[in-house]
Amino acid sequence: MTNPKRLLDYIYEHEKNLANQVYLTQPVGQGKVVDYTWGQTMEQARRMATHLHGLGFAPGARIGILSKNCAHFFMAELAIWMAGYTTVAIFPTEAAPTIRYVLEHSEASLLFVGKLDTWPEQEPGVPADIPRIAFPLAPATPYDSWDAITARTAPMAGFPQRAGTDLAMLIYTSGSTGQPKGVMHSFERIIAASELSVSQNMGGVISPGQEHRVLSYLPLAHVFERAVVECNSFVVGQVHVFFAESLDTFAADLRRARPTLFVSVPRLWLKFQQGVFSKMPARKLAIMLRIPILNKIVARKILTTLGLDQAKLAFSGSAPLPAELIRWYRSLGLQLLEGLGMTEDFAYSHSATPAFSEPGYVGIANPGVQARISPEGEILIKSPGQMVGYYKRPDLDAECFTEDGFFHTGDLGSNRPDGQLKVTGRLKELFKTSKGKYVAPAPIENLLNIHPLIESSMVSGLGQPAAYAVVVLGEEFRPKQGDPAFRADAQAQLAQLLDQINAQVPDYEKLQMIVVAKDPWSIENGCLTPTMKIRRSRIESVVEPKVDAWYANSSKVQWA
Repeated sequence: MTNPKRLLDYIYEHEKNLANQVYLTQPVGQGKVVDYTWGQTMEQARRMATHLHGLGFAPGARIGILSKNCAHFFMAELAIWMAGYTTVAIFPTEAAPTIRYVLEHSEASLLFVGKLDTWPEQEPGVPADIPRIAFPLAPATPYDSWDAITARTAPMAGFPQRAGTDLAMLIYTSGSTGQPKGVMHSFERIIAASELSVSQNMGGVISPGQEHRVLSYLPLAHVFERAVVECNSFVVGQVHVFFAESLDTFAADLRRARPTLFVSVPRLWLKFQQGVFSKMPARKLAIMLRIPILNKIVARKILTTLGLDQAKLAFSGSAPLPAELIRWYRSLGLQLLEGLGMTEDFAYSHSATPAFSEPGYVGIANPGVQARISPEGEILIKSPGQMVGYYKRPDLDAECFTEDGFFHTGDLGSNRPDGQLKVTGRLKELFKTSKGKYVAPAPIENLLNIHPLIESSMVSGLGQPAAYAVVVLGEEFRPKQGDPAFRADAQAQLAQLLDQINAQVPDYEKLQMIVVAKDPWSIENGCLTPTMKIRRSRIESVVEPKVDAWYANSSKVQWA
């Protein structure tokens, strides 16, 4: 019987067979980029692996990476694995207290410091006794640098391997529901999920001799980007990974990559649409897309401007995507599909396919995945990518699995007869109004978020006579918030939206008001997670002093 292929086996094959093929393209400023072939990538990784191994850490020692997405993140991960250690990636936007918590909780032996925007504020979170290595694009530091180390160190020889049960990485959750948890993933489960994911989702995109292109910009510290972009590229090999330089250059970075596969999150899909609407009103565009002779011309121009004209598949994950938004992108000819995955199953659970792609549903269970709905309506999953467990938290392991090994996702859902799954909310997000009925905020938020004025929303109202919604206006509308004429127009539009939503939901879920937030929600002010999901508890605490006054006001639309 042939032994199953291991993750590093794929890497060594690409090093040999694709040595001269460009694998990673890294922007370095002023429009310039540096390309790394598979051969160059592995030479760098092997040199760093020699250095790390020589430090004499215990087998499986945790090595931290604090960096925005970059080529050296991939190289460092490979080096850590070849040296016999375990990767701990930290979100590059985390504040010092969370950085300290993750490094101390994981007992990290060393930290790679990479591309960062706020390193002076973050540095105090790194324990003084942890050695550090600076990536080439890191802020100025006195630490030993990647380039200096690799220049003086010989490449690791041979083909070092890792046992399937060895821990490859600890992925710390983004903390949307409290203290981050360290999710343990082994090599055998990562490769199982990656191989199955590639065969299902990429099999129709890649053909022999054809290059596949992706843009890496969602945080690599999060499971979505780590699985779909990094680990899938490790398996496929024939992938050209482009990196984004910054938020300001993102549009240019996307157009440079012209990805064949593009993955994003709901907030960004909405922002892309709002950017289009800022140049052409939604109603006018809809009319043009209904005219046969203009449809393809207009749609192609929009996708080309976005940099998505070469995308054969596009995926959205991390949170539910409004069905109307999916239909809008498909009207442009973009095959936008939704999926469901978690840190705990290495993002391998459900995904839509061209055959099972009803908007508003996350598709069917992926090959090898078992799924069922509990009597309480919770989605339960058993996945080939299932985590080994929570690091140092056996108590959570006991809570999070059923007796027969299914994971409690915390998501509420229902299945269509053909097996397509609809996510209807989060169990922990349900709240009761004073009417004694539970309200699920996510479906109502999706109805709000599809409106052209709105970038993001939160529905709340625990113990109140009715639910309320707080909304953040799109970036282009915020400067106008003080303009009386704009306010009057926006107030009329949002009041109409309120009536439309209330006509679609049960009485106990009707909104009493929509409140326009004064300030946008961001990662920096703690209202968004690093993956741009809203932090409900944080937003609720910010607005709490004003809630009683909102209910005392009879207006359907109010300005915070």
